[in-house]
Amino acid sequence: MLTLLLVALDQTVVGTAMPRIIANLNGLSAYAWVTTAYLVASTVVVPVSGKLGDMFGRKPFVLVGMVGFMAGSWLSGLSQSMTELIAFRAVQGIFGGILFSIIFTVLADIFEPAQLVRVQGLFGAVFGLSSVIGPTVGGWITDNLSWRWVFYVNIPVGALAILTTVFFVPYVKSKASWKEIDFVGVVLLIVGLIPFLIGLSITNTHAWNSPEVLTLLIGGGAVLVAFWAFETRIAGNPVVPFDLFRRNQFAVMALMTFFTAIGMFGGILFVPLLYQGVLSISATNSGNLLIPMLGGLVVFSAISGQLLPRIKYYRIIGVLGIAGMILGLLLLTTVTPSTSPWTVAAYTVILGGGLGLTFPLSISVVQVALPQQVVGVATSQIQFWRNLGGVVGTAVLGSILANRLTTHIESQVAALHLPPQLLRGVPIGGSPQSILDPNNLAHIRAALAPAARPAFDQVIHAIRLGLADALHDVFLIGAAILIVAMVTSAFLKEVPIPRGRRPAPGIEAEPEVRGQVQEPLRLAPGANADG
Repeated sequence: MLTLLLVALDQTVVGTAMPRIIANLNGLSAYAWVTTAYLVASTVVVPVSGKLGDMFGRKPFVLVGMVGFMAGSWLSGLSQSMTELIAFRAVQGIFGGILFSIIFTVLADIFEPAQLVRVQGLFGAVFGLSSVIGPTVGGWITDNLSWRWVFYVNIPVGALAILTTVFFVPYVKSKASWKEIDFVGVVLLIVGLIPFLIGLSITNTHAWNSPEVLTLLIGGGAVLVAFWAFETRIAGNPVVPFDLFRRNQFAVMALMTFFTAIGMFGGILFVPLLYQGVLSISATNSGNLLIPMLGGLVVFSAISGQLLPRIKYYRIIGVLGIAGMILGLLLLTTVTPSTSPWTVAAYTVILGGGLGLTFPLSISVVQVALPQQVVGVATSQIQFWRNLGGVVGTAVLGSILANRLTTHIESQVAALHLPPQLLRGVPIGGSPQSILDPNNLAHIRAALAPAARPAFDQVIHAIRLGLADALHDVFLIGAAILIVAMVTSAFLKEVPIPRGRRPAPGIEAEPEVRGQVQEPLRLAPGANADG
């Protein structure tokens, strides 16, 4: 929990401090790369470290991950330029990816299945809690100390996490040799993923059909196809055993996680814009109004973990959770500038609660259903598909907002039938942040003649309506994507969650995963063989 808190807090705390960092390092043009570097590095390393954890034991990777993450954090705090900060955030991302792929897997080494699913729910709650307190902590540190302490504060938390890991986390010895590592597969995976993820990430500044985006996506995709061919036909001990997808529980949970992550980012990324741009609420207050959504995530994640071992057909938890997310997004499509902020907060509680129900489900099901020998690579794959869904969701939904925003604003402004001279200087094109920047709007309004200001206020209201319309499109598309996730989750074949240590007595379940030294998967007496 300390390790998870360390990694999850870092992401939310740093985001709050970014405006101050940009001002200090003169790095507005490279702003997006600070996040992109971390995200790409962490996503690429997740499947690799999960596989290596299965081969060589997880405790060494937890320790290496924490030491490397703390070193990257310390170096980020010492950065004297945006180039240095981007490089050191990439270092943090590498070791953060190692931690994310291993943390949830360690639980499968420690707890029996019935206890494991409950603990996964608590860990989901810790992840949500970090999202609640992170912005507040980051803001306080930035205002009262320095943005550099946003990075330095990780070190005492990390030191405590290292000490508890050294003394209390068991180490499982392994007979694997470094010669068994699939080096070719690792190289192909990294060479394919990096350009592909960067290509998706830069779609907020480049068109999808631009040469930069197309080159990165096509080039990275071609290498990933070669990676798939090598892993399925040549590799003796593949870094990503694609045979995992032959198992119902893994295939369903990976697809559900991917599509849920796309819809999830539709809420998390664009709800603050709804508060600030449509309802005209300050950034600080909009951050406070996100607490209900994240509170719903925390509470329902813990509830989900408690329900899983008590419900025979627990696929219903996933279906209900995703249905709650869909309902939350559909309710957000009704928001206008006159909607009460607390009404929007109530809608986000439904969104967060639905997400909380699904959060522990995917990892818990995979860890209970698969043999211990592949639980690490399987868990890390779930994390990988969640990260990939986040990148795709950010790129696709962000592009939809950018493409439709100007059209909706122009339509709303045209409906006012104002003289063209009154619209001169009004910021209709551009990003929502630039269009509705309070300082920019105040400066334009002050320069107008008093008689023209009421018309200007009408135009600003029309712009807010246009932004609301564009966000409604985003929320609708996010809800449509979540329908795919809900239908997918309905095909889950439940595996009974036995009480006691694995493997429990019973019968052999599904075929082996190629490239692993297997013991048969054992289920409780009377379990369904095709589960």
